Amino acid sequence: MARIAGVDLPANKRVEIGLTYIYGIGRTRAKGVLSTAGVEEGIKVKDLSEDEILRLQRVLQDEGRVEGDLRKEVAMNIKRLIEIGSYRGIRHRRGLPVRGQRTHTNARGRKGPKRQAVAGKKKVGKV
Repeated sequence: MARIAGVDLPANKRVEIGLTYIYGIGRTRAKGVLSTAGVEEGIKVKDLSEDEILRLQRVLQDEGRVEGDLRKEVAMNIKRLIEIGSYRGIRHRRGLPVRGQRTHTNARGRKGPKRQAVAGKKKVGKV
């Protein structure tokens, strides 16, 4: 099992797909990394040699942020928006959609499960 950027890649998948398990790498960036490292796209992760794994790690280090560094940067960007009190920061703070989506209906993924209204006790009057 190959371990790249602190992530264990799934052994039975192609390298191109396996690299997408690393935060910050999608299909396009994975193809670019493989071509830069000189690794064949169709090869399975379990068939990678130690030399190919080292080349992939080296290319990812040279290319830029992935995993922890990228997560930290995104979190800092969101924190900055919240601190300066921008519209997007306020939406983040309240847990509402940030990119202009409607909230009258939908947005359940961001707002969480629907809260049901609980009926109060009815008062019993004297007869």
